[in-house]
Amino acid sequence: MTILVTGAAGYLGNVTVKKLVAMDKPVRAMVRNVEKAEKRLADVKDQIEIVQGDVTDRDSLPPLMKDVTAVIHYVAIAMEKGGQTYDEVNYQGTVNVLDAAREAGVKRFLNMSQNGAKSDLPYRFLASKGRAQEYVAQSDMQWTAFRPSAIFGPQDEFFNTFARLLKITPLVFPLVGGGKAEFQPVSSADVTEAVVRSLDDDTTIGKELVLGGPEVLTLAEIEKRIIDAMGTWRLLVPAPTAVLRPAVVVMQSVLPGSPVTTSLLDLLAVKNTVDDNALVSHFGMDPIPFSGEHIAYLNDNTIGDTMAKFFQNATVN
Repeated sequence: MTILVTGAAGYLGNVTVKKLVAMDKPVRAMVRNVEKAEKRLADVKDQIEIVQGDVTDRDSLPPLMKDVTAVIHYVAIAMEKGGQTYDEVNYQGTVNVLDAAREAGVKRFLNMSQNGAKSDLPYRFLASKGRAQEYVAQSDMQWTAFRPSAIFGPQDEFFNTFARLLKITPLVFPLVGGGKAEFQPVSSADVTEAVVRSLDDDTTIGKELVLGGPEVLTLAEIEKRIIDAMGTWRLLVPAPTAVLRPAVVVMQSVLPGSPVTTSLLDLLAVKNTVDDNALVSHFGMDPIPFSGEHIAYLNDNTIGDTMAKFFQNATVN
């Protein structure tokens, strides 16, 4: 009666694993980097089974499905680097995991998709996530999908990137794309709560649940809140994406842990707010706001961590 969590060392995966352990659920934590997993899952590693796996290696997955009753699939990349592509990891990786689960007789499949993801979009990240979810939805599995807006939490990549850049950018900070893009930041704690509740909630089967926080915020408002959370000050200067793009091209070509890519700049043109927030309408939750103590973790970033992340792509939190 084991639950397989892919991407168990990721910022959603490790929170989910800990919640499942607290619920006395048997967990098999599938990770690509065991060292990273042992760091992030240190407090529960004696209560779970950590296995190494790669969603792009189709033949390696069937043995990991033994005695599994449900799969929670998180593995995805937001940036293409190290030879990994959106199509290989986000789309084909999902196909490989679902096929292995189905062939092993697993019935329940929970897939982490993305708000706004559609296969016909010109943005390769969202298109890859859209294709993956279409494959899940066309299967005969008892599936549930989650479509969150931008997720914040202690190990997130999006909001922590702004915090790290602030550490090394004195006085002036770019207002990316003019700061007009809208988001509905949702807490990793709320997203993972929705996931674990859905495991035994048959009313979520066959549904794509859109998840968002309690507020719609522009990127300008988000940057200001991050600056406030870090107890600092910057002059925010509007920086159109066209102006930033050449610098981003250079960063993504020379930095192993580049904080941004041109494909992520493209996403600023896509709506990232939610109309029917399942956290409220389905789960009856009171979503955590992107403010105050809930984003205090952003101040934990140090210059040393920032350099290790950007130049070595190190796990720093």
